[in-house]
Amino acid sequence: MAEPVPEGFVLVREIGPFDATTLPRGLLSQHRLKPGRWGWLRLREGQVRLVWEDGSGDGVDLVAPASAMIPPEVPHHLELRGDVRLDL
Repeated sequence: MAEPVPEGFVLVREIGPFDATTLPRGLLSQHRLKPGRWGWLRLREGQVRLVWEDGSGDGVDLVAPASAMIPPEVPHHLELRGDVRLDL
């Protein structure tokens, strides 16, 4: 996803930290953010793949420490690669 983060982006809520056992299972299946809401995944430990389900077939492989911005309304899911620690 090459969509730019909107100017004035402000973090309004943070959830986590999560590991492979505490991560909400819904994040491992297709979901999307509400209109106007961006997500910020911060990978603290481990590896995860962020998969876009927008028909592009694209995904992002992240290795800690790493982060990724998730645009509103774009369907996506996470694939864990072993033990992880992340915040959203």
